[in-house]
Amino acid sequence: MTHPISLTRRALVCAVLATTSVWAQAQSIVMSSTTSTEQSGLFAHLLPAFKKASGLDVKVVALGTGQALDMARRGDADVVFVHDQAAEEKFVADGFGLKRLPVMYNDFVLIGPKADPAATKGKDIVAALAKLSAGNAAFVSRGDKSGTHAAELRFWKTANLTDKKGSGYKECGCGMGPALNIAASTGAYVLADRATWLNFKNRADLAILVEGDNRLFNQYGVMVVNPAKHAHVKQADAQKFVDWITSPTGQGVIADYKIGGEQLFFPNAGK
Repeated sequence: MTHPISLTRRALVCAVLATTSVWAQAQSIVMSSTTSTEQSGLFAHLLPAFKKASGLDVKVVALGTGQALDMARRGDADVVFVHDQAAEEKFVADGFGLKRLPVMYNDFVLIGPKADPAATKGKDIVAALAKLSAGNAAFVSRGDKSGTHAAELRFWKTANLTDKKGSGYKECGCGMGPALNIAASTGAYVLADRATWLNFKNRADLAILVEGDNRLFNQYGVMVVNPAKHAHVKQADAQKFVDWITSPTGQGVIADYKIGGEQLFFPNAGK
């Protein structure tokens, strides 16, 4: 026969374990974000500071921006941190996000072989794409509905070359790091965000060829997923992350992230 005290003790242990499990779950949020923020090394620098300030862990799922937004639409994330403003504003307009806030920016750059066989070097991304098209130069597109892919498609459209990208144009359906690896191994051109490029080690014969065009501006935004769409969303904890990353403290941590003395992201919350 089981002693009543043993039963009571067992019930207490179960209750404590259940409470601990719930508490542990409450101490983390899921963030869907981009491969550029992950592969640039920003999160390894940023998230420990946020945890120190809040006690919260952030579990990052790094995808292309389109996939990151789709993940949030399904209710599989609490907060979204991406870089395609038009898609972000539609996400909010469709009721999936509470509010979009700007966080930081950097820029896109055209990467290619140092010898630059297509003669793209300069500050005009549209003129560079026209040369790539005319010469059927090898070009690696991410082709993954990411923020970088969306920007690339905008630039081809601006150049009136949406359907005339040249025979060297290939989509990899991959993240920024893999796309750069393909370009490095094949001597191809590729559009990249500067932060991932600066953190990229396998550069081979690649170099920045086009930079400084105002059209290459790359803005990042953050949004809490709307709990009205998915009741399990940890709105309060997700809001803590949004409030922190847009605060002077969080913005300062972003500004402090540098590689080789070069700043990778420039905070601009509230601007």
